[in-house]
Parts: sequence; structure tokens; C-alpha cells
Amino acid sequence: MEVKTEAVSQLEYNSLREALIIPEYGRHLQKLIDQITEIKDREERNKAAKYVISVMGSLNPHLRDVPDFQHKLWDQLFIMSDFKLDVDSPYPIPSREALNQRPEILNYPQNFPKYRFYGNNITYMIDVAMKWEEGDLKSALILVIANHMKKCYLSWNKETVEDEVIFQHLLELSDGKINLFKTNEELSNSHNLMKVNKKVSNKSQFNSGNKNTNSKNHKKKTNNNNTKNHKRN
Repeated sequence: MEVKTEAVSQLEYNSLREALIIPEYGRHLQKLIDQITEIKDREERNKAAKYVISVMGSLNPHLRDVPDFQHKLWDQLFIMSDFKLDVDSPYPIPSREALNQRPEILNYPQNFPKYRFYGNNITYMIDVAMKWEEGDLKSALILVIANHMKKCYLSWNKETVEDEVIFQHLLELSDGKINLFKTNEELSNSHNLMKVNKKVSNKSQFNSGNKNTNSKNHKKKTNNNNTKNHKRN
């Protein structure tokens, strides 16, 4: 009974262990790094650190061709040592303060677009059109933009739409600088635009289906070849 009690007392449960800093590398590598930090001789400590870097690299062979991969490994080594490791690094040694800094907030081009179904590209196209000089090219570009807006609207609404609605939206998005109400322009027929949308949708579905079919055929061909090779052997 004493032997059994001693064996149970030596068991180490994960709930009682310290949390791993980078769990992907496992506990054995974490323990190895903890041992390296206690080596007093600096030369031996440098050799041990390079060995750990080689082990970390072998655990991620798919990242060997990624730029700055070695730099990432050395940063992770210092992080896993809780910044206690004192070795000669080929890269700048990271600090705890630098890693804890929050990145700056990104500025989005549009936070709350009024007509989301048009997309952000429409606003860019409208901005370009407003910078062009007056003439036939600018008029043609505005007409293209209006037809594209109508096509996007029909993709979202799935019903007919009057040209006046598109003209009003274009007037609002251009801050009143593009006004097609004053012209006699007519946009493409809603029925024709819906046909275009349907063709695009069918084409995308067809391409997606072909990819799945080709993938299945490739798998079948590979399995058949493997079966034949196995029988021959």
C-alpha cells in the first residue's frame, strides 16, 4: 500500500502544472528553455539556444520559406523564456512592453455607407468622374456608372427599378454634383440587366461545380493508381 501511495503522489496533473506560454510547442520544449535560462556559461547558453531554434524550426517545416521565419522563432524563444534568457540573438531582442502595446486603430474608408448594395467601388468611380473635364468621355463614364448602379440595385432587390431612383441615389452620392435629371438619358432595361446578373451567377456556379468535379476526378484517379501500384507490388 505504501508503494501505491507513493506512486499516486508522484503523478503530475495538467491542472496543477504552470500554463504554457506558447502551447503549440509543447511542455517538453518549454522545460528545455527553462533549463537553458539557468545555464551560467554564456557560450554554452548560446549553443543551447541555437539548438532550441533548430528544434522549433523542425516543428514548423511549412514555414521555412516564409520571410523572417527565423526572426519569428527567436522572438518566440525570448517570449517562452519570459524574457529571462540572456543570449546573443541575430535579431533585435523583443521587450515585454513592446509586445503589450496595442496597435493603432485602422481608419475605414466608409463606416456607415448609406447604400451598401452599391459597394465602395461606386463611390471611387463617382469621385473619378467628378474630376474629369466636361465632355463626351465624362458623360459616357457617368452613364456607365449609373447603369452599373442599376445592375447592383437589381441584384439586391430582384425587382424592376425606375431610372429616377438611380438618378436620385447618384445625386446624393456625388453631393449634388452629378444630376442626370436634367438630361434625357435612359438607362439599360431592367429585364436585360437582370439577364446579365443571372448569367454571371450561373457562370460562377458552373465554375464552382467544375472545380468540385475536377477535384473528385483527381481523387478517384489517384486512388485508382494507388490501388494498381499496390496490386503490382
